[in-house]
Amino acid sequence: MHASVKAWYARPQDRVEERVDGYVIDIVRDDDLLVEIQTRSFAPLKRKLGELTQTRSVRLVHPIATEKWIVKVDADGEPFGRRKSPKRGRVEDVFNEMVSIGHLVERETFAVEVLLIQEEVVRCYDGNGSWRHPEWRAYDRRLLEVVEQCRFEEAADFLKFLPNGVDLPRPFTNRELSKAAGVRLALAGKMTYSLRHMGALSVIGKKGNAQLFEEAEGMPAAESEVA
Repeated sequence: MHASVKAWYARPQDRVEERVDGYVIDIVRDDDLLVEIQTRSFAPLKRKLGELTQTRSVRLVHPIATEKWIVKVDADGEPFGRRKSPKRGRVEDVFNEMVSIGHLVERETFAVEVLLIQEEVVRCYDGNGSWRHPEWRAYDRRLLEVVEQCRFEEAADFLKFLPNGVDLPRPFTNRELSKAAGVRLALAGKMTYSLRHMGALSVIGKKGNAQLFEEAEGMPAAESEVA
């Protein structure tokens, strides 16, 4: 998947896999933009991004599958089944990873771009899987199509994930955010955690044992413009 996204994102004049300041960069564009593609956790990139964004502009590109197909292949790689997965990712899922690097959003040199994609996940049924799924193992992830691109260049851009004041009155709790935004409670908690570390959200008190949040001073009111 990483190679497929890199090939899709790169322009003819870009340089790929080039070393900059001691780090190998996925894509170097016009000498002034470094593009890093991360298909999984952002945590391993925390130090790398922290150092590079001190002096250079960095864009972190992350694919999220809004549609996914599961392809079954046998030990010889021959397909014998294909079905659509009921799991559908959404752009808010980026907060599952932003908890590691939310503080970097305050830097003008850093941006995040989410690619909403369709993908195939290939599973090889050769009996060499993990203890959880001994009958199959993850074999490949294939990019089918990039449906939409969503770029976030500052903390205010991430506030667009919050429902407006009508659907989510201020201040609000994680549970209220979960209900209004239609996301799991755990993800709502990651959203508020990340937004706080971006400087976009403040804790102003408590309702029982639950923290109360609202936009930080100077931040625009959310308008829920993110698809």
